[in-house]
Amino acid sequence: MGEKGEQLGIMPVSQALEMARRQDLDLVEVAPTAVPPVCRVLDYGKYKYEQSKKEREQRRNQKVSLLREVRLRPKIGHHDFESKTRSVRKLLGEGDKVKITVRFRGREITHPEIGWGLLQRMTESLQGVAAIARQPVIEGRSMTVILSPLAAQKVKASEAVKRS
Repeated sequence: MGEKGEQLGIMPVSQALEMARRQDLDLVEVAPTAVPPVCRVLDYGKYKYEQSKKEREQRRNQKVSLLREVRLRPKIGHHDFESKTRSVRKLLGEGDKVKITVRFRGREITHPEIGWGLLQRMTESLQGVAAIARQPVIEGRSMTVILSPLAAQKVKASEAVKRS
């Protein structure tokens, strides 16, 4: 291909190199796996600059998903639980995954069903907002579950239904 993208046809490498030299440009192999390989006559420095510009633009548009943690205790009050639920909902709305941890202290570890019940209540209260990414599991003196946000469109649609 020429500098403006026009087809120049199949030609030997030496002829293509000579054509590039005459135009004071570079011969760049774009598709080495094609038969015959596809090359372009262009300014390589300008080409690299355009590629890096495209990569920067793609990186700027990417959303980095973080893993945020919210800690609970087995003897948490009703109001505190609701407050934690609101904060988890907010974090999920921002697009982050949330790790919900129930920390057991002292003899509380003898009643893991309390922690299990808390995690179940939390996941049920976040039904339309989050999906369970990892089931509840006991690790040492804590029980954790990881929730990931549903698609933003589904969240907005479910909130619109709740308002009406």
